[in-house]
Amino acid sequence: MSRRRVDARDGADNDAAGDREDDARGQETNFEVTRTWDDLEEVDGNLAVTAISEAEKRRRLLKDTTPLQRGIIRHLILLLDMSDAMGEKDLRPTRFQVTLNFTIAFIREYFEQNPISQLGIIAMRNGVAEPISDMSGNPTEHIKAVSRQKAAEPHGQPSLENALDLARAALFHAPSHGTREILLVMGALHSVDPGDVHRTIDALVADKIHASVIGLAAQVAICHELVSKTNNGDTSGYNIIMHEGHLRELMMAVTTPPATLEQAKSASSLLMMGFPSRTVDTQPSLCACHSRPSREGYLCSRCGTKVCGLPSECPACSLTLILSTHLARSYHHLFPLVNWVEVPWSSANRSSECFACQRLFPEVPSREQWHDKDSHETSSSRYECTTCHSHFCIECDLFAHEVVHNCPGCQSGLATAGLMGEVEMEDGHLNGYDGNAMGVES
Repeated sequence: MSRRRVDARDGADNDAAGDREDDARGQETNFEVTRTWDDLEEVDGNLAVTAISEAEKRRRLLKDTTPLQRGIIRHLILLLDMSDAMGEKDLRPTRFQVTLNFTIAFIREYFEQNPISQLGIIAMRNGVAEPISDMSGNPTEHIKAVSRQKAAEPHGQPSLENALDLARAALFHAPSHGTREILLVMGALHSVDPGDVHRTIDALVADKIHASVIGLAAQVAICHELVSKTNNGDTSGYNIIMHEGHLRELMMAVTTPPATLEQAKSASSLLMMGFPSRTVDTQPSLCACHSRPSREGYLCSRCGTKVCGLPSECPACSLTLILSTHLARSYHHLFPLVNWVEVPWSSANRSSECFACQRLFPEVPSREQWHDKDSHETSSSRYECTTCHSHFCIECDLFAHEVVHNCPGCQSGLATAGLMGEVEMEDGHLNGYDGNAMGVES
């Protein structure tokens, strides 16, 4: 009797130990490994991450600044995978939540960089394609629609064919002077399609729709074929993320307008646009775009129809309605600000503070320490504009290239702006070009 009780107690202890081991394995599975000590370095007995952070910022800035013909009037459909695969926890807290958060940031950046463009969002779940927000140029509506999805849960299987068909239908009425693009964020490794998805891809090619794919798990053959066929064999638009930061980086890279292919370049032509005037009525009236009552709005410069937001297309006369500031914000994509060069210690004596924010630079060490790898001051932390030769810190370098897209030194008394926004220096050179390309006699 007692032996039977002991065996039962031992069995209960073994079960409890097994449950604790399962819980421990679950905690290990959910534990996120963060090697924060790899990002630290010792400077004068203190830990710092300044040099590593500065190197990361410079890596983001060093991109191709060659002036190219780009499609600044874009029509983009964002396809989001909301199937069961998005419930995985390899991204914290889940793929689904991380994707939605980055999508909201992407919407803001997309319309900041492309103010005269349009965007639509489609979800893939339960084997069908569900429109989240229709094609429009209002970022507020898109953000509200995506935020409402946070209360839902990923469910079912994705259908790539249905999503591409719906995206193709949404882009069918896009004008020929704008781009037609699809961005797919895919977490699943399969697709449940009712028909032949290869025919759908061929239809996208016929309609001149370009697709890009961001994979959250692994490369999928049908996604590789989609990107390859819609981009004339170029597969650089298909990328697999490595971590959360990489996902954000890939999504933000799509905000830059794509370069126009050589064979697709057309002759210069004029596009009619209207610059409406803002109006405030004493009594609410219905807008022609949404049939909603409002007191404020914009009157079409051709027919006087009231619309509630810009940029948009007049529902009555189909005239493109924008503001002059929208065109100005799109201009920097055609002539990007050139990359600034790092100043060596031999030339660092020319400045002691940042030209823009007056932040003090590190003092210039002795000549013997300029190339000393053991010294923590291996970089002068100065970056020079090759046009006005002003020195800036890394923060101002980042702000000038990613936000204002202009050089403070060139825009100050050191230079004079031309009619088209180019900057002419005292020596006759233009900001963004060498002296041989576009020299101007003063």
